[in-house]
Amino acid sequence: MPIHASVLDLIGQTPIVKAQHLDTGPCQLYFKLESQNPGGSIKDRIGLKMIEAAEARGDIKPGDVLVEGTAGNTGIGLALVAQQKGYRLLLVVPDKMSREKIFNLKAMGAQVLLTRSDVAKGHPDYYQDMAERIARETPGAYFINQFGNPDNPAAHEHGTGPEILAQMAEAGGLDAIVFGCGSSGTMSGLSKCFATQSPGTELILADPVGSILEEYVNRGTLSEKSASWMVEGIGEDFLPTISDFSRVTKAYAIDDRESFLTARALLEKEGILGGSSTGTLVAAALRYCREQTTPKNVLVFVCDTGNKYLSKMYNDYWMLDNGFLERDPSGDLRDLVLRPYSQRDTVVVGPADLLVTAWQRMKLYDVSQLPVMDGDAIVGIVDESDVLLHVYGDEARFRDPVSTAMVSKLDKVPVSAPIESLLPIFDRGHVAIVMDGEHFVGLITRIDLLNYLRRRVQ
Repeated sequence: MPIHASVLDLIGQTPIVKAQHLDTGPCQLYFKLESQNPGGSIKDRIGLKMIEAAEARGDIKPGDVLVEGTAGNTGIGLALVAQQKGYRLLLVVPDKMSREKIFNLKAMGAQVLLTRSDVAKGHPDYYQDMAERIARETPGAYFINQFGNPDNPAAHEHGTGPEILAQMAEAGGLDAIVFGCGSSGTMSGLSKCFATQSPGTELILADPVGSILEEYVNRGTLSEKSASWMVEGIGEDFLPTISDFSRVTKAYAIDDRESFLTARALLEKEGILGGSSTGTLVAAALRYCREQTTPKNVLVFVCDTGNKYLSKMYNDYWMLDNGFLERDPSGDLRDLVLRPYSQRDTVVVGPADLLVTAWQRMKLYDVSQLPVMDGDAIVGIVDESDVLLHVYGDEARFRDPVSTAMVSKLDKVPVSAPIESLLPIFDRGHVAIVMDGEHFVGLITRIDLLNYLRRRVQ
């Protein structure tokens, strides 16, 4: 293996792996691991191309401010290149972006501005419109504009496309490729490449339910209405100016639940840790493969690494909260308990444990209160306010036992109680302690009830 002068030398030439355990019908399915790029996604390619092309034209020089709106990994790709080349980077991102991505961007030195994800293009708070406005109002700033920048598809026309065809030649060629569309750079660049170099390759779009692109490809109509979706980085409510759908033969609309569960199955069965959009693409690829009547070589992108989604779709509690995983219903208050004690899911503390231990567990598991357990018996509850009131003015009290700060008068409700019985407890600012006879079942908080009611609507 050669020694490289810069991390930017590692962008591209990503490996391809053949599926071994998923049901791919009569087809052979191959995964293009764009997650192996140094920034963890396919967007490293366009981050490098758009900045280096702007440099070659003389549009930017080190020290300048670059501005972009990104709903996915383009920001990380740009941050990687900007960091290495000496640019300041300001990114406007919608508030549905995973915390891991935001932490990643800030750790790389990018300035991150959060904006609303519930508004469409044309609204002043829409992430792309806000980024364009900030660039226009900032002296000397350069707007990357991935959605209208021809250097975006060029990265795939001259880089990704030829690379894939050279790799797949070893497998006998490429019959179909499955991709997503955000800025449309991947699709448009591959379309131009394959039109001349592999015209027999089918182009298949994977689109989140709520996006307008599946309808546009399959029915030729352009809806003015879109809905929200939780998958990051793909799907649109408008047609990007650089988009070219002319060679896309079919599109599949994949909902969030199928996307997330497919991504988890990809990890469980193939050992590949992909992101949320990867789940959408693989779900569409599997549908396409199973519909075929003759063997085909099909390639799908693993767009980015799932490390950026560990707090979301790889978190069982997040999946349960959002209705993407289900437990067998009990028909009583157990259906509202997110972390059942009988399954050892409840985060607890003992009466003799130190308050600093209780505080550390609250922080680690992102909870506001802990049951205090003496064996299997609940003897109290301690929350953030209890700890604060006990230690304020004398921080040494963090070394006191939990029993000195816990509340012993508990709001217990039997597991068979109606949901309405929770409301007076919440009105007092407490949490409900659910009991099955003498056995502690778990806690129910306000957010648990809200999540339960929202799941019923779904």
